[in-house]
Amino acid sequence: MRGYSAVGLFNPKHKENVGAVLRAAGNFGAAMVAYTGNRYSDSTPDTQKMVRHLPLVHAADLHELIPFDCVPVAVELLPGAVPLWSYAHPERAFYVFGAEDGTLGRNVTDWCRDVIYVPSRHCLNLGACVNVVLYDRTHKRREDYGVRSHGCAECAEAGR
Repeated sequence: MRGYSAVGLFNPKHKENVGAVLRAAGNFGAAMVAYTGNRYSDSTPDTQKMVRHLPLVHAADLHELIPFDCVPVAVELLPGAVPLWSYAHPERAFYVFGAEDGTLGRNVTDWCRDVIYVPSRHCLNLGACVNVVLYDRTHKRREDYGVRSHGCAECAEAGR
């Protein structure tokens, strides 16, 4: 499948969520995770050691890290935002997510071509939101990253 995705985190707060984002990025084939701010320390509980397999980049401004010819997509609950279930993901996307305790703000959403949101009853935490968006991209683009067994009896019976 052509294209790629990358993830930008605007001032993330909790290392556990950054660890979950790294895991999601690895599981769903994102090419990079970038973040801004100084609230997150690099002692990420990254159980899969994804930092050995994909770049984790710190920058003062996510806008400067958008890869060439890549569509910046803000994930934010705003009036006029497109619900994820009806969003057609671009071939090359840089998804930008806000912090657990804040919003992206116009200084970020103004440079994003698209603004989408994940319909849910309550706010999702950062790690959960990234998982949902990257899974939706994978599903809609019919990408296969190699299904692996997680060791349950049902998968063993099915030969996975």
